Formats: sequence, structure tokens, C-alpha cells
Amino acid sequence: MIMDKKQIPEYPKNFLWGASTAGHQVEGNCDDQWSRWEHENAERLAANADKRWGYVPNYEAVRDRANDPQNYISGAGVEHYERYEEDFKLVKKLGLNSFRFTVEWSRIEPEEGVYSAEALKHYQDYIDKLIDMGIEPVLNIWHWTHPTWFEDKGAFTKRKNIKYFIRFVKKIAPLLEKVTWVVTINEPNNVVWFQYVSGEWPPAEKNKFIKAAKTYINLVSAHKRAYIEIKRINPSAEVTTAHASSLNKPANPKSLYHRLSASFANYVANTWYLRRIRNYQDVLGFNYYFTNYMKGPRPETDFANPEKPLNDLGWYMEPYAVADLIRKFHKQFPNKPIILLENGLADRQDVQREWWIKETIRAMDEVVNEGIPVAGYMHWSLLDNFEWAIGWWPAFGLVEVDRENDMKRTIRKSAQTYTEAIKQRS
Repeated sequence: MIMDKKQIPEYPKNFLWGASTAGHQVEGNCDDQWSRWEHENAERLAANADKRWGYVPNYEAVRDRANDPQNYISGAGVEHYERYEEDFKLVKKLGLNSFRFTVEWSRIEPEEGVYSAEALKHYQDYIDKLIDMGIEPVLNIWHWTHPTWFEDKGAFTKRKNIKYFIRFVKKIAPLLEKVTWVVTINEPNNVVWFQYVSGEWPPAEKNKFIKAAKTYINLVSAHKRAYIEIKRINPSAEVTTAHASSLNKPANPKSLYHRLSASFANYVANTWYLRRIRNYQDVLGFNYYFTNYMKGPRPETDFANPEKPLNDLGWYMEPYAVADLIRKFHKQFPNKPIILLENGLADRQDVQREWWIKETIRAMDEVVNEGIPVAGYMHWSLLDNFEWAIGWWPAFGLVEVDRENDMKRTIRKSAQTYTEAIKQRS
């Protein structure tokens, strides 16, 4: 529930109330390693959809989409690249004061060493428009996609390739000079898992544990080197990463094995990476979707989560638990402000999003009231978007996008809950 005004803590005046997106998921017409992989795998993903997703709630309503190979092609996206001014007006209408977006590497350097002045100017105009409208830009440098030439070189599996990423960071210096908030890398732990352990994302190499470990270590180095370069370009920048973080609890608190399993999961999911970059980020940035109850140390296999509530992807939901996660981070890194950069749910029928937002804001109120320095909350996502290897059928947006009707944008009813919460806390 939205709290009485007297119960609401005093938020910092510069607190970021926002929404997040990612370039490949919304811009349209991207030409990167993901779009290449989509075309190579769309038929296979469609053929296996019932087996992969038949168990999730409300699957019958989206089954035809999930069985259509075109569901797995990002294609025109939601035309955000062309319609960003329209989307920024929606940001303002929702009462948000910040917006997280990606600068797509493959647009700026489509060929090795060949740069697009047109693409660079696009993002300059994009950021200028946000600033003109009073919206704080939160620039994300890498959200899993990159030029095909970088993928063909081995991407982040090879330490020597980090230099190409840093060269890109230097190239976008005119953009970095314009913004205060910079996210270097989105969810390094997730991308490594899905690329080289589960093998669900390109290059889809399953159980390549050594390659996964090397890539993860290289992403630590990539972040550190990017941090140094960004601070050289813009010393006042607030630089962070967007780490995929989950709260892992013992399924049976009385069981030592369950407690040890949860502790191990928390270390792997949350602590390992953040400790290694602790001196190379100004704010602790994280994404939250999951609370898991552990009966053993293995991801997913040893989950003992409650059967309800579930979102459209079958993910167990416990939004209020983000308060405990923030408390853990504050205890581990007491000198770091904390920002929640992604948080949301797949809910096409818009029946659970209002509850999710209320519970998340309630959690934010509590930790702010406790004096924990929280810098912002950004909902995922502003717009319905392309959900990677799952395709178009999950709907995460505060704004519904009808891709079959001229990309018509419609603010979902649940989004009003977020708007009202912000008004009460401004």
C-alpha cells in the first residue's frame, strides 16, 4: 500500500526515480552478435518453445507467439531509436526524473576501427534531449551486445580483447562528458552463466566452465580499466556497474546444510564480483528480480521456492525482500551509496505489477528510513521489449507497446502506482 504522508521517510532531493531500457531490446535494426545469432536460431527456439515454457502461468495466451520464429527476431524493436522523443515524453508523464539507456557499440563502431559520426551524433542528441527535458541520463556502456567483429575475435573470453572495449569507451568521451551517471557493464555474472554454462545465449557454449571463469575475470578487469578511463574523461561522474543480485535464503533455517548453501549462493551471486571492484565504483549498483530458497548449492536445481506468486516467466516473486538485500550490501560495503538499477516483472495482463511496485517502494521506504544511503530506484522496463532468447512474448513495460499496431504506446494502469508513489516522496 502507498503510505500515509506522515509515514514516508525523507528521500534525498536528488534521488533517482526512473526506468531502464537496453538498446538492443528496444532500439530496433541492431546489427550485432545477438541479431546474427537470432537469425541463426529462431527456428530452433520456436520449435522448442512448448518444452521450454509450457509450464509457465498463462502460457496458452502466448503460445502462438512463442511458436512463431519471428518472435525470436528483434527486428524493428519498438522503434525507440527513431521515437525516443515520444518515449521521453512518457518518462515525464509518469513523473520519472531519470532514464537508463545503452549506447550501442555496434552502431558506433560497426567495423573494427571504423566509426559512425552519425551514430555518435544520434546519442549526443539523445542525451541533450534528456537533459533539456529535465531527465537525468544514466548511460550504460555495455548491455551484452557488441559488434560482430569483436565477437569473432573471441569477445571478452580473451584478456587482450579488453583493449577494444576501452578504445570504445574513449571514443564515446563526448557522451561521457555530458552525463553524471555511468554504468559500465550490465550483469556480468548473468551473461557469463548464460553464454558458457547453461549455453542459452550466444555463443551458446554449454558447460565451458574454464571459459566462463576467464570471461568473468576479464569483465572485472574491463570494468576497472573503464572506470579509470571514465574518471579521466569526467572526474565528477558517478560510475557503477549493474550487478545481477539475488537474495538467497535457506529453505530450512534449522538445517546447517541449507544455511551453508544459501551463504555460498549469496557469495557467488552477490559478493565475489562486487568485492573485486569495490575500489573502482562510486556507487554500488545492482539489479534485483529473485529471492531463492536453497536446499543445496546448485542454481535452480536446488531451489525450494514457494509455488506462488509467479510472474509470466514462472519466476517466484518476493519484491519486498530487496530491503534485506540492500541491508546486506550496506553491511558489506558501508561507505558506498546504493542504487537499484533494474527491478520488475513480466506481467502481460497487468495484474501483479501494482503489487510488485507497492512492495518494492515499501522496501525502499524502510531502508531509507533506517539511514541507508540509497541513491535511486529504476524500474524495468519503461517499454515492452525484446527479452533476448525468450523473444517478444514477455511484457515487462510500464508502457505497453503494440507492435502489430504501429508500435502504439499505452501506459499501463499499474504504472500510475509508481507515479503516485513518486509524487508522495518528492
